[in-house]
Amino acid sequence: MASIFWVEDQSHWIKKFSPVLEREDFDGKPNSLTILNFAEAARQKIALTDKESPPDVALLDARMNGNDQAGFKVSTALRKKWPNLPIIYLSEHSGTEIERDALQQFAATDFIAKHQHNVEQVLCWRIKAVLRQVSLDSDLSATVNVVNSGELTIDLNTWNVYWKGQRLMNPSNARRPLAPTPRKLLRELVQSSPRPLTAGQIAERLDLDPEKFSYASYRQHIKTLRRAFDAVEAGEGHFTELCGQGEGIVTFGDEGAYLWSPPGGKSK
Repeated sequence: MASIFWVEDQSHWIKKFSPVLEREDFDGKPNSLTILNFAEAARQKIALTDKESPPDVALLDARMNGNDQAGFKVSTALRKKWPNLPIIYLSEHSGTEIERDALQQFAATDFIAKHQHNVEQVLCWRIKAVLRQVSLDSDLSATVNVVNSGELTIDLNTWNVYWKGQRLMNPSNARRPLAPTPRKLLRELVQSSPRPLTAGQIAERLDLDPEKFSYASYRQHIKTLRRAFDAVEAGEGHFTELCGQGEGIVTFGDEGAYLWSPPGGKSK
């Protein structure tokens, strides 16, 4: 049985696609279709759903009830609870900044235009492809290759980093991903937690030239990471404030070391 979590605010689209999704053979068993009409109702449903019982795929409208961010808020709630859940957008806003943000900032698995020829079949093809890929990934490894620490997730296959369900991007250019070195540096801090790491230890772990990777370089990468976290927090500096209070990426001692202390006291 394919379990599909669908958020759509317009009834004519529900009438158009629900019969197709209900009768399509995704895995040889009857499908389970959960449909919600409002982003807030969807977020409440996510909060009440057992973390051990995720849907197989989420299908989201992007712009709902006049709000361009509605679908993204649902996506964030889904990623926070199930970081590896496939999320497909079914939207009237393909080719716009909404599609760009869905794919680049919110790590959508796919984005499908509603207004296209044969869209019902296209939707079913894409869902089958996603479910097939999930099955292949499960066969390759019995464990998910991610590092989790509280609301932080680092995907070691793609090297994408997610905080509170949102992908960390380059703080100097939100259209570009976070650079590789800060991402790998963050992984080392998380895996070493609660032990601090100096610039020399980071250079050794990442196989960097210790003469070139100085404390100044280390500090600059830490600043980049903190700013990337801040950007997820609406750019208001909340994460940097937490760091100064001993949570997050914390400065340690007089040797130029840093450590990862999960905000809220949640362990790895």
